[in-house]
Amino acid sequence: MDLHLGRIAFLLLVVSRSLAEDHHARHMDNFIKAVETIEAENPGSGPLAVVRGLCKAAHVETPFIRLYLSDGSHTHGLVIKPELTGFITSVIKHRVTELGVEEGVVLTADGTTVALTPLLLGLEAGLQSTSPSRVRGLYPLTLFNNLVRSFLHHFQSDPSTSSRLGPGGCWDSVTDPQVFTLSGVASLATDSLITGGMDGAILGKHVAEPNNRPVRLSDLLKQYYNHRLDTAGLDAAPGMISQLRRTNFRKLVSFPLLKKQLPRSLTTYQKMQKYSKKQKKEIKNKKEEMLNEGLKEFVHSYMDCPAIIPRCMWEAQPYRGTPIQLTLPLPFLYIHHTYGPSQPCLTFQQCSRDMRSMQRFHQDDRGWDDIGYSFVAGSDGYLYEGRGWHWQGAHTKGHNSIGYGVSFIGDYTSSIPAKRTMDLVRHQLAKCATDGGRLMSNFTIHGHRQVVSTSCPGDTLYSEIQGWKHFAVRHQVT
Repeated sequence: MDLHLGRIAFLLLVVSRSLAEDHHARHMDNFIKAVETIEAENPGSGPLAVVRGLCKAAHVETPFIRLYLSDGSHTHGLVIKPELTGFITSVIKHRVTELGVEEGVVLTADGTTVALTPLLLGLEAGLQSTSPSRVRGLYPLTLFNNLVRSFLHHFQSDPSTSSRLGPGGCWDSVTDPQVFTLSGVASLATDSLITGGMDGAILGKHVAEPNNRPVRLSDLLKQYYNHRLDTAGLDAAPGMISQLRRTNFRKLVSFPLLKKQLPRSLTTYQKMQKYSKKQKKEIKNKKEEMLNEGLKEFVHSYMDCPAIIPRCMWEAQPYRGTPIQLTLPLPFLYIHHTYGPSQPCLTFQQCSRDMRSMQRFHQDDRGWDDIGYSFVAGSDGYLYEGRGWHWQGAHTKGHNSIGYGVSFIGDYTSSIPAKRTMDLVRHQLAKCATDGGRLMSNFTIHGHRQVVSTSCPGDTLYSEIQGWKHFAVRHQVT
């Protein structure tokens, strides 16, 4: 017993010192440290009690939430040190300030930003569920209520000054994140709320299965957010990790489910509001159109399209000169490999370093305005924004104005990227681009070597893409 107590005391000391040193950093790792401290100080409290205690400490309590979750009154005895309460509130309580700063969000190890309130609500719904096949309130609490509120707000506002969904944003520092500023007009369903909602739905459904109930909440969060990929990449990774968020969400939530459940969530939300008869009539008359347009945008942006790490997150340098705007849609997609860096990148930190290295080489050594590629595929589960959808790249000489250039990080002369990495480009990016009017529906895929004298994209990758839909044979330039 003395040894056990000594280990707990040591853990508390280490975690408390760590939090004292960097408690201002809004990072998932620091939140997990806080959870570990609470678990150590409350050894008899399971994950459900800890989740409820966190929400209570952050004052996450609304009549809507209480429709689905118990009041958690038995968590009053949970011990949370006063020095932790401020940090917990700052990373859980969600709001957007007048200056466009989004609070209640944290940066995760994979480079994405997550709102913690919908994540915790999803976990609470799953942990309190007695039926794994039907987790009461899971989708309304994590996503659907935020979506219908945002659709409704957009409908009632001036469309030119409001957003239906999003946006994302940028941290003031990736290594010491404190302030997250949105990149545009805030909707009531920002990217962080949607990402946290997806995670809440995925993990809530997961822990509703009795065999998946975690002993400690912190262990579950570490397994999901901090899994380190090995050299086999995503293809050998466990299924329940944050890098596979959109893949798992597509398996969990179908279009028919969204089509069925969103109107119900809207009805529930309306009953809790004090609308005038005129407002109720306007909503009723436009309900179907409003939900269909919102649903179409949600599915396209967050289910069909891959997650793309924006320039600010990999700490890109500014564009030099004046960018040339592309005329969309484009007829071509050109496939490259970077060759150097020669190894696949497996983490957000490594991929970001590779992006910065390539940008320096392209700008300083080659004298280009920016990194040449439109997008770059890491082996960490994400695409990285280069010149993006709208600006002409410098990837395929003589063809930059008519196609996007997408490069896989690594040398693929004698190997190919992981299947899941290739699928990000082959299926998700391609569908995103065609459905979004950026690529023509009958676009053509070429390897770099087909139009320029080069060995790119490597013999093995070039052989692989010849089996892709939209690939077209063309005499190779020599």
